[in-house]
Amino acid sequence: MSRAKPEPVQVIKTRRDAMLRHLVEGVPYISFMGIQFDRRGDELTAILPFKDDLIGNPLLPALHGGATAAFLEVAAIIELSWTTLWEGMETGQIDVTAPDAPFPRLPKTIDFTVDYLRSGLPRDAYARARVNRSGRRYASVHVEAWQDNRARLFAQATGHFLMPDPEA
Repeated sequence: MSRAKPEPVQVIKTRRDAMLRHLVEGVPYISFMGIQFDRRGDELTAILPFKDDLIGNPLLPALHGGATAAFLEVAAIIELSWTTLWEGMETGQIDVTAPDAPFPRLPKTIDFTVDYLRSGLPRDAYARARVNRSGRRYASVHVEAWQDNRARLFAQATGHFLMPDPEA
């Protein structure tokens, strides 16, 4: 019994990058905020490049709490979508390069709780989300955000999401 020849690594990377780009570009608010994503295998890191518009308290100066919360929520939704779509993308069942490829339905936020641990400084911020539970109807995601030192979080959040109907 012979195994199927594995796909070339560049084909796999291209497919993964196209899926991530499709997800991110499909939500205009992500580009409005300037949020980017760095992909390493199946792991995503959200990046919020610093810009003066993100400052909420110019006396400190500190990142606005709303910008921080939005950044964490976007990181959670994209990670949850990425995790949900991963298997279909890897097997080739989902092909976003097809001309008629529909935009995947995203999870809807049920609730989102942010813990502000310290002031966000006027510099780039990073976040990683971890899916704690994902079922057919409901998912729970935890997100951590840092700036210069991954061990020194400036915010964290937990969100609960209604999963899109896979039949729709």
